[in-house]
Parts: sequence; structure tokens; C-alpha cells
Amino acid sequence: MRSLITLDDWAPSDVEQVFALADAYRDGRGPVTTGCAVMFFPATSLRTRVTFERGAALMGLQPIVLPDTTLDKAEALGDVAAYLDAWADIVVVRHPDLAVVQGLADAGTLPIVNAMTDRNHPCEVLSDLWSLRRLRGGLESTRFLFVGADGNISRAWHEAARLLHLDLVQCCPTGLASPGARTTDDLETAIRSADVVLTDGPGAHAEQLAPYRITAALLDTAPEGVRLNPCPPFVRGREVAADAIDHPAFVGHGFKASLLPVQQAIMAHCLA
Repeated sequence: MRSLITLDDWAPSDVEQVFALADAYRDGRGPVTTGCAVMFFPATSLRTRVTFERGAALMGLQPIVLPDTTLDKAEALGDVAAYLDAWADIVVVRHPDLAVVQGLADAGTLPIVNAMTDRNHPCEVLSDLWSLRRLRGGLESTRFLFVGADGNISRAWHEAARLLHLDLVQCCPTGLASPGARTTDDLETAIRSADVVLTDGPGAHAEQLAPYRITAALLDTAPEGVRLNPCPPFVRGREVAADAIDHPAFVGHGFKASLLPVQQAIMAHCLA
């Protein structure tokens, strides 16, 4: 049985199989199955929920969506998983606490997919990498610059970097980086060698991160063909300036269309 809780648990071959399946789903030839996907999402979830729910239905799975707070009770997570195993084939969980997602997986009764926690967001990063690989013709020589503080998106990118040996540098004020990250606090210098610029919301560090806002002028100093990939929901004037979103470097809103085939591929890979 295979689950996706953290990319640190996977091998590069898992990613390659997911990417191959995503290619197939994009082209309308992905595997079709029957069964049920139970999903836990908060009311605020938009892109992740729509694409998981729609993706499951398209591949033949009946999605049953419950609030993430359904899991916030005294019942042992192993018992929850054991009961769900009688009716469901896979469980997709977006919940703040990674331990809740891990607890469902530890029961070993059915595949569990982490659809985001406060600690990481593996599906989002896999989706971005699949799209970037297609845009750039590969990832091997790509230089990634993550501009922002420690958080679930930063940690998910660092998981991917460890797994796939990506060239990833985090740019933020001293003391705000993710554990074990290669870091710099010099944005003007770092962006001059960045092929892909990644951002996330500043959270509690808005004042400290204000000087690290990505602008069109900064993107103009980056290498030719640079891509700006801000993690949604982004806010113009916060982590990215409005002129950065209007810059040709911005990957565009359609970039996130890849969430649909990649998340279908993740579910298919875990079900296989």
C-alpha cells in the first residue's frame, strides 16, 4: 500500500510514475477505476478541493467530501481508517495537523493522500514540478529560488529538493528560513541566477518580508526565460507586486490547471 504523506517518504521512481500518469490523464488516456474517494477539506479550500473532487469523478471514483473538522474528535484515527476501509478505496485529507494525516496512514488499511497540512503541501509542489518540467524541457539544470519564510510551502519545496536533488535556495531575513535550507538574505543578487522564483504568503512575518517583495524590476534582472510561480492565494502588493503578476515571467493562472491531472495521477499511483 502506498500513501503520500511527505515527499521524504517517496523515491524518485514514484515521482516519475506520477508524472507519466499525469501525462496520460492530460491526454485523456489515464486509467479509469471504480470505487470511492473520501475527502476531508476545510471550507476555505478552493483549487485543491475542486481539482481533487473533479479529478476523482473523472477517473471513476465517487468523491464523498466531509469537513476536515470531522477528524477532530476523541476517536482513534486507526478506528476511523478501519471503518472507512469498509466503504472507501482511498482517503484524501487536508488538515492543519500533519499528525492527523500520518495517524490515518499508520493504520495501514487504505491509501492516504496529504492534500495540505500546516507542515507541507506535497501535491501542490508535484503539480508545479510537472508543469515546470514541461515548460523547461527538464528540471536537472533549473535553479529554484524560494523567496519567503519557513512554512508549509517552503518545507514542501525542500522535501522535493531532497528527493529530486533540485538546486534550491531560500531567500529571506536571517532566522526565518526552513531547517536545513541553503539560504541568502540578498534578494537582488540571488534573483540574478534564478530560473524559477517561488513565493508564499508572509504569514506573521509581513513586516520583515516587505523588502523581499518580488517586483517587475527585480524580474528584469533575472536570467532570460525566468518563471515567477507564486503560490496561491497570493496578494498583489504583499509577496508580489502588481507589476510582477503583469510581467511575462508570471506562469499565469492556467499553470495551476496541472493540479487536475497530477492529483489524478497521485490517486492512481496510490491505488495501484
